[in-house]
Amino acid sequence: MADLHILRDHALGFQEARKVAYKWVEQAQGEFGMACTYAESDAEDTVTFTRSGVNGTLQVTANCFVLEAKLGFLLGAFKDKIEAEIVKNLDTLLASNAKPKKAPRK
Repeated sequence: MADLHILRDHALGFQEARKVAYKWVEQAQGEFGMACTYAESDAEDTVTFTRSGVNGTLQVTANCFVLEAKLGFLLGAFKDKIEAEIVKNLDTLLASNAKPKKAPRK
């Protein structure tokens, strides 16, 4: 078995991070056939995901995302490719939800 650990800091705040997590769940379910369960709390949300050969969690807080996953034997052979795809998708979602920086006033 291969383990994945992905940490992404952000400055979105909790409500915006939650929106990103919802989008991530939609992608995971639609593109990768994951079964996802979303549990909300006041300070941290947890997404539990699973499908044949993989299971894990995505922790969502006001300042970071932490993804932990265990890959089965067959998917473990593709760990680097799977990790790169998850990182790319999460970074794309974070970038599309980042607050634009305001130009300084003249």
